[in-house]
Amino acid sequence: MKTAPAPTSPQLPRAFTLVELMVVVAILGLMAAMGLPSMLRMIQKDGMRKAVSDVTELLGDARADAILKGQTAEVSFHPADNQVDSSLGKSVTLPEGVAMEGIGINLMDFSEAEVSHVRFFPNGTCDELTLVLHSGEDWRKITLEFSTALADAEPLKK
Repeated sequence: MKTAPAPTSPQLPRAFTLVELMVVVAILGLMAAMGLPSMLRMIQKDGMRKAVSDVTELLGDARADAILKGQTAEVSFHPADNQVDSSLGKSVTLPEGVAMEGIGINLMDFSEAEVSHVRFFPNGTCDELTLVLHSGEDWRKITLEFSTALADAEPLKK
């Protein structure tokens, strides 16, 4: 005797349930909420990071200007006003709480000078500079290497 084949039910495609999807979205939301503040802090420039970034950018712009235009460019430091400006017309005011503690140009101390100047020459060189910035426990040194006129910033250890 022949038996009739059992009726087969059509196989439904497997899928995720709404609950499973909501759990995954909730986990992703929690992970994003935990990581967002540190990511914002990393992106946002404030205090010492902003000061170092602004000053090195101004020095780099002055170097590029001297090379491209074929004439000497100058950056001036005003420690009393916490301001740095260039012959390009650009100016940087250091953020609140950040101060210029030391300015050395061509191995001479200009920390007490009202205004001091660093020159960038068309051949890609400059006056030697060591600038020390201070904010709370944070000390940073920005240097210009005279033969390349490239700025470098590094933390100072006590």
